[in-house]
Amino acid sequence: MIQFDAIFLVDDDPINNLINKRILQKVEITNLIQEFLEGAEALSKIENLDQEHQLLIFLDINMPVMNGWEFLEHYLAKFPQRQDKIVILSSSIDFQDRQKAQEYKVVTGFLEKPLTLDKIHQQLGKYQS
Repeated sequence: MIQFDAIFLVDDDPINNLINKRILQKVEITNLIQEFLEGAEALSKIENLDQEHQLLIFLDINMPVMNGWEFLEHYLAKFPQRQDKIVILSSSIDFQDRQKAQEYKVVTGFLEKPLTLDKIHQQLGKYQS
């Protein structure tokens, strides 16, 4: 199974982050899972990481201050060389959100909340080479 240097949970809901962290720990694809309540915090952390560190980022769309789309724009502008995987994890059932997510090459999936082990395994299956 693919390994990541870290998983970032970017969601303004601390309860969602806690639940998602516990589920992701069961998959054992990294020892480091970090939670961020704001996109700007996660971007700052990424700035301080080695270019070679590969992240799996679960990103909520609907957040105050900086929403998921704004996060993606900042991420692409600041880190064009990074090879991270970003998965939208949202309660949105709007088809337009799914379409918009596909416009971003760095976005490798769109999952509806809640996150489950099945959804994680299905997403990770996309990364097998």
